[in-house]
Amino acid sequence: MKALPQDDRRRRFELLALPHLDAAYNLARWLAGNTADAEDVVQDAYLRAYRYFDAYQGGNFRVWLLTIVRNAFLTWVKENRSGRMVFVPDTPVADNSESHATLWGETPRDPESLLLESVDSQMLSRLMEQLPAEYREVLLLREVEDLSYKEIAEITRIPIGTVMSRLSRARLSLRKLWLRQEETEAAHGV
Repeated sequence: MKALPQDDRRRRFELLALPHLDAAYNLARWLAGNTADAEDVVQDAYLRAYRYFDAYQGGNFRVWLLTIVRNAFLTWVKENRSGRMVFVPDTPVADNSESHATLWGETPRDPESLLLESVDSQMLSRLMEQLPAEYREVLLLREVEDLSYKEIAEITRIPIGTVMSRLSRARLSLRKLWLRQEETEAAHGV
């Protein structure tokens, strides 16, 4: 790729990278577990992406960028968590959203429905935080970011079969956690 003048390079990077800022932040937030650390990871990832922008050879920019976010997170973990947070491959979970904008022509939902949706979204977020990091990662990339198995495999650098296996286990674990939460709430009359 021919070297671009600095302003053209910067502008091209902004045009390609800024539309994916929310996706990058979502991934970092779910991996890091909190807002402040996610912001640090995303900032580092965008700096890395800009620094190595000349190495980008075309293709799906979103996948390229999310791969950098994931790698920045892994580096951040090594530097800041010293072993407290690790990815453990395929460890089963022990048995112990966004609001939707009203579409044109669709009648607005009543406040009770919106409240229930908000409560469910908050519970889903809490339950997802209980999943191992490698499960949260593939679940987020598939269900929230709507990436294909192939794109997830590229980002995580694991085989597609492992992506599918982790996704299946993540969904099963999340379902068990959800049902357990509902049973607990029913037993306490919530």
